[in-house]
Amino acid sequence: AAVPEAERTKQQPLPPLTPDGKQPAPLDLLAQLTNTPPKPETPLRTAVRRVKIWTPLAVLLVIILGVVQALRPLPDPSLKLTSDDSYRFGGGALSMPWPDQGQSAAEVEGVGSLGTSGEQKPVPIASVTKVMTAYVVLKDHPLKGDAEGPKIKIDAQAAEEAKSADESRAEVKEGQSFTQHQLLQLLLINSSNNIARLLARWDAGSLDAFVKKMNDAAESLGMKHTTYTDPSGLKESTKSTAADQLKLAKAAMQSDAFRAVVATPNTDIPGLDDRIYNNNNLLVKPGVIGIKTGSSTPAGGALMWGAVRTIDGKKQRILGVVLEQRATTTLDASLQLAQTNSYKLITAAQDALTSATVIKKGDVVGQVDDGLGGTTPVVATKDLKAVGWSGLTVDIKIGDGGKKVPHSAKAGTVVGEVTVGTGPGQLKAPVALQNDLSEPSFGAKLTRIG
Repeated sequence: AAVPEAERTKQQPLPPLTPDGKQPAPLDLLAQLTNTPPKPETPLRTAVRRVKIWTPLAVLLVIILGVVQALRPLPDPSLKLTSDDSYRFGGGALSMPWPDQGQSAAEVEGVGSLGTSGEQKPVPIASVTKVMTAYVVLKDHPLKGDAEGPKIKIDAQAAEEAKSADESRAEVKEGQSFTQHQLLQLLLINSSNNIARLLARWDAGSLDAFVKKMNDAAESLGMKHTTYTDPSGLKESTKSTAADQLKLAKAAMQSDAFRAVVATPNTDIPGLDDRIYNNNNLLVKPGVIGIKTGSSTPAGGALMWGAVRTIDGKKQRILGVVLEQRATTTLDASLQLAQTNSYKLITAAQDALTSATVIKKGDVVGQVDDGLGGTTPVVATKDLKAVGWSGLTVDIKIGDGGKKVPHSAKAGTVVGEVTVGTGPGQLKAPVALQNDLSEPSFGAKLTRIG
């Protein structure tokens, strides 16, 4: 049957070409087909269209960035000092009564240097050398407390040298046995050269091998201007400086056995006919604890000394060395001059020592910085009372004490420590949060850079 006319699809004629023979633009074509002319293009319409296109992309980017910022690991919190980084004891700088000749050095162990005087150049040190001999022997053969140590037999050479009238010696006989502690007494109290050489042979097998040990020990202690050529100090080629010998004094005085011997004014040793006496006459003075005298024509008078002063119930050790003290009369007078001048330094240091409260319990000394601009103050949990003298400056530092500072914690939580001074005399106090420590806010996380 024939398809009704109304249902037949009729092909519409194409729109007429433009005057230049081309098809019309799409909008023009749409306008022709719908009989609706396109709106004219304006800057505003262009801007609005761009906003509609880019705004959703920008919003999505902000959301992604916010999530990333919120989920990034937080920076490690750190402790920072907010108080002064040093403390100065009141008064003018301490003036020590240094000898007007030779060279000297002194310090309060664990607190600081009292200074030096004279040119620190290598000079003969006579029997002060025996401190290094004792140090090496005790390093190789440690003695605890009042232990006597092994028995050591007097050999033929030590017995023969006991007859020498030209040097200090112990009158021992071949075949006798003495403990290590007793021989150290003969070395350091009686200043016996033959015992110095005996101990060297016993420890290292020969004098040359032992002297090498002495120089190796000096190098390890940073004694850069020291040369040992014998274990007794009889040779004037054994040379050092006051500053170098002070380094040795600190090291040697760490030994209980050494401290006990050098503080002994006199003693009896079984096997010897006579009591032995210390040449250090200062041992009868208050607070003097040694250490070793020395005297020879090349060296003059010398003394390595130690003393103590009790401050706030704690003994503070003062160490010093005086070299090249020369009297115009006898060698013994030069030794006495070294002791006299040393005692002036000792009493000056003892009198100068004092204490001061550098930090009080509850003082705000620092803060925890969360790395994103947030800070929480920390306070000292106890007083810190430092030892010093007028004009001395001590450093103040803060640290985590080897523990990681938390991101959040309650007020009162210990998060580190504050320290005053350096070395063995350093003082420490825990520091605790003054307020609650909280993680950085979402806003701080969102706006952080880097």
